[in-house]
Amino acid sequence: MEVHYGVETFKNKAKSIVTSGTFDGLHFGHQKILTRLIELAKTEQGESVVLTFWPHPRLVLKKDYTIKLLSTLEEKIKLFHKFDIDHLVIIPFNKSFSKLSSLEFIQQILMDAVGTKKLVIGYDHRFGKNREGGFEYLQANATKFGFEVEEISKQEIDEIAVSSTKIRNALNNGEIGTANHYLGRKYELTGKVVHGKKLGRTIGFPTANIEVPSENKLIPKDGIYAVDVIVDNIVYQGMLNIGFNPTVDDSGSRFIEVNIFEFDSDIYGEEITILFCKYLREEEKFDSVETLKQQLKKDQIDALAYFSGL
Repeated sequence: MEVHYGVETFKNKAKSIVTSGTFDGLHFGHQKILTRLIELAKTEQGESVVLTFWPHPRLVLKKDYTIKLLSTLEEKIKLFHKFDIDHLVIIPFNKSFSKLSSLEFIQQILMDAVGTKKLVIGYDHRFGKNREGGFEYLQANATKFGFEVEEISKQEIDEIAVSSTKIRNALNNGEIGTANHYLGRKYELTGKVVHGKKLGRTIGFPTANIEVPSENKLIPKDGIYAVDVIVDNIVYQGMLNIGFNPTVDDSGSRFIEVNIFEFDSDIYGEEITILFCKYLREEEKFDSVETLKQQLKKDQIDALAYFSGL
């Protein structure tokens, strides 16, 4: 997959099979679109092209609007790499770009810059200033634009339409199974290991404190989780705490720290990835460090039981 930063770096192709969208989280519904895109590109002997936008349009268009994203730009690129896509074009989304009408977007981006032969879009996809363009508009003017349009119908899982918003809500409620089901994979979080107070080591549960580089990345609900931990491309099992460590800390700071099972290497300064598997319990304030230690032992047993399928 070739990654292009801006349409200016993309060479117009004779047979571009295209889709576009923010693709936050690249969930199950998005994956259906990509599967169809790749299938059409092979049938048409063309090249598959994904147009995506960064930053997220809502962060640009709505002043003081706060949205927590399922994937950072780096995570999104990594997810796209797992598909057999020929080109990923990352279009900088700014106020100027947001003012393009639907007709200008079609002419300048889809036709002139990309050379679209077929466009594949999701059932609710909108584009252009004030989201004025959609499937009906494209279909009605397909002959005029010179490319075909195909709409992917609403994707259902357990009769519930998949959306990034529903996944965010599930993660905010600690419903990891639901979120992972909709994503089609485990929700992930990548960050750098930084120095903490090293209190965990003194009670037999050393932790790696994780600093997430993007303030817009969605951090799931506070609590204890069973997680997979990827360090240097090796997957370990562990348990993660998100919260304020009320038993041993009164700073009011929120921490993300993971105890990696059967692991004792120095990874300060390294980047690791957390894959969320199961929500175990809410964070609690215990009356003593010894009580906390006993609870951590139970958490470890519960996490290992999950991993062993018990």
